[in-house]
Amino acid sequence: MGGLDPGHPAQLDELLDAVAAVNPNADSAAIVRAYEFSARMHAEQKRRSGEPYVTHPLSVALIIAKLKLDTASVITGLLHDVVEDTAASLQEVAALFGDEVATLVDGATKVSRLSFQSRQEKQAENFRKMIIAMTRDIRVVLIKLADRLHNMRTLSHLPPEQQREVARETLEIYAAIAHRLGIYWLKSELEDIAFRYLNPPAYDALEAMVAKTRVARKEYVEAVVELLKRRLAESGLEAEITGRPKSFYSIHCKMREEGLSFDEVYDAIAFRVIVGTLRECYEVLGLVHASWKPVPGRFKDYVALPKVNGYQSLHTTVIGPGGQRMEVQIRTREMHRVAEEGIAAHWNYKEGFAGGLEDAQRFAWLRRLLEWQQNLNDPQEFLSTLKDDLFPEQVFVFTPKGDVLDFPRGATAIDFAYRIHSEVGHHLYGARINSRLVPLRYALKSGDRVEVITSERAGPNRDWLNYVVTARAKNKIRQWLRAREAERSVKLGLSLLDRELEPLGLSAGQLRAGHRFAAALKEFSYKDVDALLASVGYGVITAAQVLAKVLGPEELARYRAAKRPAPVRHAGREGRSAAEQAVTVSGVDGVLVRFAGCCSPVAGDEITGFITRGRGVTIHQAGCPVGLLAEPARRVPVVWRETAEVLRPVKLEVVCLDQPGLLAAITNPIAAAGVNISHAEVKPLGADGRAQLFLEIRVAGARQLNELMGRIAATQGVMRVERLGLANGRRLRSRR
Repeated sequence: MGGLDPGHPAQLDELLDAVAAVNPNADSAAIVRAYEFSARMHAEQKRRSGEPYVTHPLSVALIIAKLKLDTASVITGLLHDVVEDTAASLQEVAALFGDEVATLVDGATKVSRLSFQSRQEKQAENFRKMIIAMTRDIRVVLIKLADRLHNMRTLSHLPPEQQREVARETLEIYAAIAHRLGIYWLKSELEDIAFRYLNPPAYDALEAMVAKTRVARKEYVEAVVELLKRRLAESGLEAEITGRPKSFYSIHCKMREEGLSFDEVYDAIAFRVIVGTLRECYEVLGLVHASWKPVPGRFKDYVALPKVNGYQSLHTTVIGPGGQRMEVQIRTREMHRVAEEGIAAHWNYKEGFAGGLEDAQRFAWLRRLLEWQQNLNDPQEFLSTLKDDLFPEQVFVFTPKGDVLDFPRGATAIDFAYRIHSEVGHHLYGARINSRLVPLRYALKSGDRVEVITSERAGPNRDWLNYVVTARAKNKIRQWLRAREAERSVKLGLSLLDRELEPLGLSAGQLRAGHRFAAALKEFSYKDVDALLASVGYGVITAAQVLAKVLGPEELARYRAAKRPAPVRHAGREGRSAAEQAVTVSGVDGVLVRFAGCCSPVAGDEITGFITRGRGVTIHQAGCPVGLLAEPARRVPVVWRETAEVLRPVKLEVVCLDQPGLLAAITNPIAAAGVNISHAEVKPLGADGRAQLFLEIRVAGARQLNELMGRIAATQGVMRVERLGLANGRRLRSRR
């Protein structure tokens, strides 16, 4: 498809050739028009590398062509940033290139709302939009993956901190989506690039080791391939055999998870045998096992039990020539096509793209994503749940009827129950695995036959959240707990109001029947009386505040006369608690404030507040594991006051050499700073000459704490200084 206008770049020629190779009937003129429109709209823009911006959409379109998508997708790749980054409108795109392209461009465009409270909220909303769009048309996520891949290939031009941020997001979400879609070449490249930026020393060391052994490994691969071909030919089997090194990231994960050195990762090379029929797959497996001893527990039959993304192959690890372990993957040509192309293997250009999930039942996880994202409003919870649901490792279990269900590794009988139906989960009482009663926290294993026992009197409890791993189960349990908590809070609110109204001979029920809560609803911005009563039960507002808006002048005078006098807690700064003097609670006035003992925040820490029933607002560190378990509906924005100076207890762990005089050397800078040590404890750490020192000190803020930790870390003989949380001794932050 050469012979373009000499003003067009060679990259466009390459794109048209790539599209024509897959779809000779593609509308090349429309692709050229899309390029020209994109180049015109991005004309004044440059990338961080200094290149014209249009090189990015051109590269994205090339990746889309490699994914074997249709013309509309390629055009969308060329236009995917015009609405977001230029003056072009979605209506203009629709008028020039049609509604189908406009819909895809809209799905691939980030949300433009500017009123986000945090970067995390913006990130969550972008992913939420992508999920909704991809469940309507899978091409959206493929275009987003192509966009992310090219951005990763050019990541070197961003600042280091931004490189790590993008790489982490890519590894946790985009690579996982590529895995779910079965596009393994794309997944591996995303993982390797992310690994390079997240852990440069490990990446460089691994790259050097692979380069050092490249010649020897190449010779080994050639010898094994030749040997396999000869043995298959002797059995009358024709096959295509290749050997390839595994990706850097997969080798790194194997070394880390199994505690191996590089030299011990013998199956860093995977041999692939591609045959014509399903029967031949098992014949080759038998021949491989007859030739070399299989490693126990390393055989996986993804043919009989395909992965959730449709991947099929036989995997086995054997002790190959020279006593080295090697992995052998055996599959048919059709299985190989699906493994290489993922969802694109199901594409049919003649019929066009049908769209929704009905044509790709194997990707049922998309429906699950759509289902639970609609009920998650908290950005942190949403992103955490998204990552959990994209976790790639699965186990396969059987229902009592013999149906096979897939679950993430670590899933429990509770996850199984909620997968069957929400009501089954809500009334789960017990479980039988392979006809044997087991605890509900039992982790399912592949091949288990699972039967659940229900009871009308049973119901979820908060501990279940510690055992479940699927997004659906977590979401449904939290919904149930919130509903029950709301019911209890409404009852408590009624009780508190009734107690206040008793001297007047009135009740909350009478006020409700007389529609007398209208003024309070308007004042405190609640949609109905139950929400108002629940807020009283939660402790957001007091019964006295409600009655001040509800009672008439005479009733209010009698109420105040009957009420026992009490000191005014918030009359002035001197009357406030230490927490209230240090922290401002946004949008909630006249409420008690207290610090959580689990993470013991100090001034300067990132903090978040949670409404605690009957105890006002509790302040946690932003990353506190106990705080993260609290319901997002109870979260309120909190900030330190500029003049916040309140002494708070903090626990430190110091690992040091066990030598005379070191305790005094460590405590001297603390005493010199005028900081009180309320507790100290020393423990020897075995025969290696190290000791562990636990200190509890009281500091005025994070700056003072950091200075002290720096001085302690600089003391000769000190190896590590860490701040501990007070809940379960969990480390919340590590500094040196």
